[in-house]
Amino acid sequence: MRFFTSVFGLAVLGCLVLTGWALWSGGLFDGPVAREVRASSLYVAPGIDVDKTAGERILGNRRLVVILLQPGSDLRKTCDDVTNAAEGNVVLVLSPGKDEYDTYGCALLPGRDDENFGKAFVAESVIIDGINAFPDRPLDMLKVVAVNYDRLVQSDLVPDGARTVSPSLPRYLVAGAAVVAVLGGAAGIYFTARRAARLAAERQERRAAAADARSELSASAAVLAQQLIDLDARYASLPREDRLAKRYRALVADYVDLLEDPTPEGVNDLIRRCGRLNQALAASGSG
Repeated sequence: MRFFTSVFGLAVLGCLVLTGWALWSGGLFDGPVAREVRASSLYVAPGIDVDKTAGERILGNRRLVVILLQPGSDLRKTCDDVTNAAEGNVVLVLSPGKDEYDTYGCALLPGRDDENFGKAFVAESVIIDGINAFPDRPLDMLKVVAVNYDRLVQSDLVPDGARTVSPSLPRYLVAGAAVVAVLGGAAGIYFTARRAARLAAERQERRAAAADARSELSASAAVLAQQLIDLDARYASLPREDRLAKRYRALVADYVDLLEDPTPEGVNDLIRRCGRLNQALAASGSG
């Protein structure tokens, strides 16, 4: 949850929402009828004997979609299902009856629920004029529908112009590319940022550890220097050839060498040697 409260997380979430919208508008969740009418002006249900190619030629590139379903189909539901796929077109949903067609007007015109409600209602009424004269001749019925549509255009009840068909596959490819780009890019940025943060934290830990080690070494070196100063005062009272005097000079020589490259081990070793030499001097009564 913390990720989605960050600015980066909100940006990723926004991109995902846009990608989901692209997939939805591209027809990812379309049913079989909606998928077909996205790229075709005519849908013919299985079992209906109609030359679909000839029917599409009759309807041409008008902003008109005819959906011919099997008898007893739910025409209203089909209209709802194709709303997104056939938006902006006059849609006629029908099925063969006994002596006439069962129809459901579905004029998906812009503003159909507001200022163009009356035009949509008239279009749905006019588009079915005369079709019941050809209950057994669907191609002739489609010719009548096409003529009725042209009447609507001439009466300025529906917008003029050709229908723009956008096949689903390119939309799926674009939407899929958007998904890959968003998720891949977001994941790459996210994991790169996490890796950079982890490396920075590790580097900071190493710096802190090195600083602690330097501080500890400086403290140990200060203790060693003080012990050498104390021993130097006692060394002055010893004969030069005395065994303890030689040990002190060797200790000082090792200390000088250690100053070139001080290490915790070397400093601690000299501190222990100073302690033993100090004990030896105390036992001998020197100083």
